[in-house]
Amino acid sequence: MSSDTEKHHALLSGLQAAMGKGDGSFEQAVTNAFEHVFEHLDRLNSHVSVGGRDGEDRPLQDGESSTLR
Repeated sequence: MSSDTEKHHALLSGLQAAMGKGDGSFEQAVTNAFEHVFEHLDRLNSHVSVGGRDGEDRPLQDGESSTLR
């Protein structure tokens, strides 16, 4: 998880450094951040919570639809 946290800090730093430059670097930083968000969403949507006391996740079964949680 620390590598993910490091990635988040790097993405935020990239956004802050690129603000106001007008050279396209801000747009690239935003694109990079959204790509990472979509990676997270893809991981979330590929699992289903079985709920209950344990609250464990399991992979989706064939034909089972994913939902944004």
